Amino acid sequence: MPRLRLSALSALSAISALAGCRERPRPPREFNGEAAFHYIEQQVAFGPRVPGTRAHESMAVWLDSLLRQRADSLIVQSWNHQTGNHKSLPLKNFIARYKPAATQRLLLLAHWDSRPVSDSPLSKDSSHAVMGANDGGSGVALLLGVADVLKRAPPAIGVDLLFVDGEDYGDFTKAPADVLIGSRYYGTHQLPGPPPLYAVLFDLIADKDLQIYQEGNSLVGAPEVVQLVWDTAKDLGYSGYFIASPRHTLIDDHLELQKAGIRAIDVVDFDYPAWHTQYDMIDKVSAASLQVVGDVALALIRRQE
Repeated sequence: MPRLRLSALSALSAISALAGCRERPRPPREFNGEAAFHYIEQQVAFGPRVPGTRAHESMAVWLDSLLRQRADSLIVQSWNHQTGNHKSLPLKNFIARYKPAATQRLLLLAHWDSRPVSDSPLSKDSSHAVMGANDGGSGVALLLGVADVLKRAPPAIGVDLLFVDGEDYGDFTKAPADVLIGSRYYGTHQLPGPPPLYAVLFDLIADKDLQIYQEGNSLVGAPEVVQLVWDTAKDLGYSGYFIASPRHTLIDDHLELQKAGIRAIDVVDFDYPAWHTQYDMIDKVSAASLQVVGDVALALIRRQE
């Protein structure tokens, strides 16, 4: 896996050192957790956003419209994925770009689809599609909240907000080609220009009982980025939510970006009982949790500036 350019790595080290400086004044709050929560409500109103369904199609139109109003430019990657059982899935990645000509860039991402089956061991009926208020909905809401801020107060560096499709469609162990589809497609169809300094995936980040531990594959693939993110959270007073110790090791979209040479990590609260069940509904998520993670996301952008 390619290493960061020396200048980029030095920049990350300098930022991390700043993050540990407790005398720094806390930056003004830009992210609006309540507004981001409404974005979850709007997604849930479509129903489960399973590829190949009307809800998925409606969600794509909605995302396209919102992002064209907020970003400097929008790239839509459209393709058909052939599943292991010979089904054709129409999929789309959305890449909302800010300062597209800038060579120093950050990449924030989330998946926007939801799962076709409730196959968690805690699920009483696997025939239900997952609503995905937290699993999918929260990451999208966070990115849209960041988009709102960057529209009002543009960044001094390049920022890409990537909404990947087809993350949660198939079986993670029996049919690995039918999951992480959008991030794999992005990894093999990267935009021209230098890669981002680093990437942060946001998944399951609106749980009312928010506890985000450091994810194992992130610590292996990009430990300096993990340190930067957790130092940033600590500087904001959020060390009670961003817990600086490992717990889970997950197969998630950041792995496909790591394979493509991007220093990517996963910010995820995997201790979520409603994961992959029919109970992943709006009553399980919180604007307060979105506020915490949104503040960290914006602080990463502003510190890189």
